[in-house]
Order: sequence, then C-alpha cells, then structure tokens
Amino acid sequence: MKIGILTCASIPLLNKNDQVLIPKLKKKGIDVDVLVWDNQAIDWSQYNFLLFRNTWDYYEKQLEFDTWLKKIENLGVKTLNSIEVINANKHKFYLRDLEKRGVKIIPTIFLEKTICLDLDKLVPRQWEQTIIKPAFSGGSYQTNLFDFAEIHKVNIEYQSIAAEKELLLQPFIPEIKTLGETSFVFFNKKFSHAVNKKPVNNDFRIQQQFGGIYSLIKPKDFVISQAKKIVDSFTENFLYARVDGIVIDDELHLMEVELIEPDLYFQLQPSAIDVFVDEIICSIQ
Repeated sequence: MKIGILTCASIPLLNKNDQVLIPKLKKKGIDVDVLVWDNQAIDWSQYNFLLFRNTWDYYEKQLEFDTWLKKIENLGVKTLNSIEVINANKHKFYLRDLEKRGVKIIPTIFLEKTICLDLDKLVPRQWEQTIIKPAFSGGSYQTNLFDFAEIHKVNIEYQSIAAEKELLLQPFIPEIKTLGETSFVFFNKKFSHAVNKKPVNNDFRIQQQFGGIYSLIKPKDFVISQAKKIVDSFTENFLYARVDGIVIDDELHLMEVELIEPDLYFQLQPSAIDVFVDEIICSIQ
C-alpha cells in the first residue's frame, strides 16, 4: 500500500504537526511519500491513495486545482477525503444547501459573479460591520471587515474580484472576540476533540498567522451533538471533518465545515494522532 500525503510548495515537508503522521503510518506498514500537489513531475498513478493535509494554496490557484482534481479522478487514484467531497466543499455556497437542510448558519448573502457590484444596496443596515470574502477561499484570503463608512471604498476594491468570483457577505459576530470560534474535529464522523480560537486585540481573524490564540476545550455534550448532527447531514463518507462555528447561549452557529485540508490541531491533542492513523488504516482497507 502506497500513500501520498499532499502538501504545497511553501511547506514541502508538511507542517510539523502533520509530519508525525509519516513514521506512524510507516510503522503500520504503509509506504508514505510527501507530495506537493501541483508538482508536474509526479507520477500520480503509482499511489493507492492521496491524503489531503497541507494543500494550503489551492484557493489561490483555482483553475490549476480544478484541473488537477480532474486529472486525479481520471487516473482513478482514490483520495482522502474523496474528490466528490472536495469538489462539493471547495466552494462556500455549500452553506446555502446546509441552510436549506435546516442547519443554523451565520446569516449569509450569496453573491453570484457580477460586473456591477453594489454593496450599498446589498448590505442590510442593521449589520454594524460586514465580512466580505470569496466563495472559493480559505485562511482569510481576500477577506475584509468593513463598516458603512468604508462601504464605497470596499466596493471599489472588490469590483474586479466580484467579476471573477462569487462572494459571501456576512455580519461580523462580535462574540468572536469574547467567546471565540470553536472547531469540532471528527474522524470518520466520530467526535475527537474541540479547539477554541480567539483573535488578538484589534483583529477579527482567528488564524495563527494573524496571532490567533488556540486552546483545547471540552464543549458540553449537547453542543457536540449539534456539530455531530451537521456532520451526519452529509450522506458522503469522509475520513476527517472540522465543524467551525460560534457557540452563543449553547447554540452552535455554523461558519464552515472544513472537508479539504483543515488543521486538525494535533499539537493540542497529541492522542488524536494515533486515533487518526487508525482511522486512515480503516479507510484504506
């Protein structure tokens, strides 16, 4: 059995938190290579499975990523998560489908591509501050926070982006600064652990590259059940899932379901590494 663990050119040896997977998989008798997903020299057909982990530039290379996914699909190489799941999750309009299925998401306006972006007509007046971001994005890429005093400036900045990409508009939830965002990690739809993430002062982004503060937490069982219900609403199987949201008054407000290349926070829950490896073995047998 030969597995390729997928990463990107900026971290060709994997993020250090994922590097621990290599010796553990090899100990299980699995032949493992670390592969940069857009390396044209790789013979992908030699691998039984490809495991998405650190492909953290795919949203900057939308056309190339779509082309590569099609190539892997045509070769018949299996991936974890599956290409079907990746294709459905890479565009954030999946949130609209979840909302239709009864999932409570952060209020969202879904914007199709347009050459006539007019945020002044789109943003509800009751939103004190607004988040704007592309539907094909990650890691706060091309994401902005603005209030009404800045709306015309932001409208100009996003005119060209709106012509090329679908966009999402969401109200900024102020509780993100006090309660933080909670990530619920699942392996094969079984809950593993949860991490709370808070932004530093004077920022709205919770990613660590922007100073976000992470801590392992134990949510209430019925809050975990809310996240599990979201995971179970998908008919597809997947090795890993991360449900991100804000828990307000014990109710989970969904921000995203990460099914492509989420950080699984092994550094905060080291015991999860062995569980994940065991679930990988179960998925490839």
